[in-house]
Order: sequence, then C-alpha cells, then structure tokens
Amino acid sequence: MRYKLWRVMLFVIVLCFIWYKYYLNIKIADYDLNKKLLSAKTSTKPVKLKISQLVTIILREFELYENDVTLTAQSFINMFPNIMLWIVYNEVPYPPLDLAITNNSLTNIQLYNLSPGLKHQDDILSQITTKYVLFVPDSSRITSQHPLQVMLSEIDKNPGSIAVLPVSAHSKGLKCLKLNINQREWTVRYNLAKENNCDEVVGKHLIMLEKNLLKNMYNPLLLPFPHALYLQSSFQNIQVKILKANSLHEGKPVLRTHHSQFKKKQSDQELLKSLYKTFKIKQIIRETGVTEWFGCSKETPRCFGIVLDSMPSYLFEKKWTPPCCMSNLRKTARHVFSALDEAGVRYWLEAGSLLGAMRSGDVLPWDHNVDIGFVRDDLNRCKWLKKAQSKPVVDKKGFLWEKGTEGNIFKVFYSKTNRINVNLFPFYSKNGTMTKDSWFTSHKNMEFTDSFLHPMSSIDFVGRSVPSPNNIRDFLELKYGKGCIENPEYPDPNKLRFP
Repeated sequence: MRYKLWRVMLFVIVLCFIWYKYYLNIKIADYDLNKKLLSAKTSTKPVKLKISQLVTIILREFELYENDVTLTAQSFINMFPNIMLWIVYNEVPYPPLDLAITNNSLTNIQLYNLSPGLKHQDDILSQITTKYVLFVPDSSRITSQHPLQVMLSEIDKNPGSIAVLPVSAHSKGLKCLKLNINQREWTVRYNLAKENNCDEVVGKHLIMLEKNLLKNMYNPLLLPFPHALYLQSSFQNIQVKILKANSLHEGKPVLRTHHSQFKKKQSDQELLKSLYKTFKIKQIIRETGVTEWFGCSKETPRCFGIVLDSMPSYLFEKKWTPPCCMSNLRKTARHVFSALDEAGVRYWLEAGSLLGAMRSGDVLPWDHNVDIGFVRDDLNRCKWLKKAQSKPVVDKKGFLWEKGTEGNIFKVFYSKTNRINVNLFPFYSKNGTMTKDSWFTSHKNMEFTDSFLHPMSSIDFVGRSVPSPNNIRDFLELKYGKGCIENPEYPDPNKLRFP
C-alpha cells in the first residue's frame, strides 16, 4: 500500500516538473520575441516629414493700399502646393486682394483679420498645426525648396532660435543689431552686432521659428512687423541667426511714388508710437547714437499723474522716472538756475537733489522734481518770482512760474501742459538758523544752522556747477541720517524698499 502511494506521489512530482519546464520555455520564447519586436521597432527610421507638414507660412508684412501679396502667395504655393498659408491683416485690404481664395477654391490659403469684432474667432496660433512658422515679406519669390530646407536644418541644430534668410537683392543690406531693453528706465538701446548672431534684423528677409516660441510672446503679430516681434523675442533672449541661400528673389516693385512712400512713413511712425506705448518704451537710442523720444514733450502732459507722499506711481511698477520726464526736468532745472543767477538770487541745491548731485552729479533716477532753497529776502530780485506771487506767469521760453497753493513754496513747470517741475523753498535766518514759514512732512528741507551757507560751496549737477551748502555730507546726514549717500532709499521706505 505504501509502495503504491509512493509511486503516485512520484508520478505527480514528475508531471509538475514537466509542466514547469514547458511554462518556463514559453515565457522565455515570449520574452525573446518581444525583445526582437522592440529592437525592430526602435531601429526603424522615422518617416521624414515633408516641408508642408512642418511649416505654416504667414504673410504679415504688407501695405493694405498697395502690395504684391497675391503673387507672393502664389509663388510659395506653386513651390509647396500643400503648405498652409495665412494672410494676416488688421483691416481688410483695399483695393481687395486679387485671390482665387475668395471663392474658397484654395482651402490651404486663409485670410485672417486681427481687428476685434462681435463675432468670436479662434486665435490664429491655435489654428496652426505645424511645428514651425515662416514669415514671408511682401513682394518675394521662391524658386526652389532649398531656402526652407536650410532654415529647418539650422533650427533643428539650434532649437529655440530664429533663422533668417535675406531676399537676394537685400543680402548685403541687412543690419544685424543687438538690443538692450531696460524696462526700469523705459529705454531700448541698439548696437551693431559683430557677427550674424543678432537680436533684431533690419532689411527684407524671411523669418522661421518654432510655433511654441510665438505662443510665449505677448502678441507676436503686432505692427510694425517684424520690429514688434524682435522686441519680444529679444526680451526672451531668443537668438537670431542670418543664413545664406539662393532661390529667394524680389517680386513686383511696390510703393514707387513719393505719395505712397510718404504715406508709409507716416503710417510707420504712428505704428511705432502705438507699439512703444503698449510696451511702455519712452526712449530709443539707435546704433548711430541718435536718440528718439516717444514720451512727453512741452506740448503734452508728463508721463505720470498726481504724486502722493513723494512716491510716484511708476515706482510701484518697479520703474524709475521716464527718461523724457527726466530730460524735461533737467531742462527746467537749468533754466531756473540761469534765471536765479541772472537775478542775483542766493540759492542752493536742497534735499534729494543735493543727494543726487553727491552720488552722480544728476537727479536721483527715481525723483520727479528738483528742490532748491533760496534766501527769502532775494525774492523780489527775480521778476518771475515777483510776478508769480500774485498769479501764475509764463516766461519767454514757455516755463510756468507759480506760487504753490500748499504753503509758502514756488514752483516752475516745464510748461502749462507739462507739469514736471522745480520746487523753490524760501528760507530766512532766525537766531542763526535757516527756517521757513511752512514745512512738508514728505520733504527733508528741515531747519539747519546758517553756518552751512557761510560760505557757500558748489557741486556739479545736471551738466553745470550749482551753489550748495558747505560740508555737504554733514548737511545731508543731518537730514537723512548717517550713510545716506552710500545707502539709497526711496522717499518712503516703509511703503517700498529700494531694490
């Protein structure tokens, strides 16, 4: 009995062993098969996409009233019949574009109007399905696929960059520029780049970049194009490279008459004003050294409103005094200095203006006025101060002299319209102390011993020598505390700390 039981158990063990070996062989075979399949899959070369599957063309740079858009679009469609091409504008072109697309015969060419309307339309970038976007300037022709292949190859080697190709007639005339955008100072400064790696390119050219780069910009299709695009790409440190390739040529000449050229020049200027207002840019310093202003002037209001507690609104935007306002403030200060000198008024630089003179010989970069103290007994020596006691008066150069409504203070404004100003505080001596009849908690023009004015000293300020108290450091530390010259602060550090 025991012998039979042992034989049965042995038989079961043998069967289990045979089944296990069979199961193990199947698993090994499956693993080898999967490995081979995976190896075959990874070794398969990816399908090479056609240019029309990789690139979408946008025509953005053309004039509504005179252009070569139709033939430019046709040239690229002839070379790439299946490529998607968008014609983008802010107003419907007039005369109308002579395109067959108006009757929907070419579905891969689309018109897109950026002007707002009551009807909803999807953002153009959301409708672009390709990885790359190519911007083509008006009046361009292409005679082979080579230029786009060159651009794609460059971006493939340097992802996150912009590739540029000149239209052949302009290849030697392109300008490669570097940009320094200083938001705090409202300024863009240009310099010529030494190589073909730029921040901005000026001249007629094609632009290719990844669509995702456009999606990260505020508005890549802003006019004037492509200048607005380059401002945004430069701010994001996107490098631009100028390439070389043939097969890009000029199309039909446009804007040949003096009238159309003048019209374009006027339009470009208005577009620049609008663009710089959007991006809060007031000063452009060209690579030639020429400065262009897009801020306030004598005929327009200053760039900021009422100032509370000596803290202008721009400080809370992490900006300093707009450069146009600063330039106008310097002009006003120099004008006042000359008028006081001519009249023989004894005056000196006060408060934050004296602090700025000690630090840099200029107005503090965030200050919105200039403070001057003068001897009250000399008031009638200056005819403009004398006249201003009874009513505001405009002098021969358009500066407005006015007695302040808030206490015994005089103000000189750049003009009636532009209220950037110089403050004039009348002091008088009382028991050896220089004092005045009214004070402002927001100003540091406190009483001080008249020994600071005997004798007077001088200091460089806004490009000229200006009278000042003697022992300037002691004078300033009396008002602002120890180390005030070396440790900048905003007027009210409790509201906003200096960067």
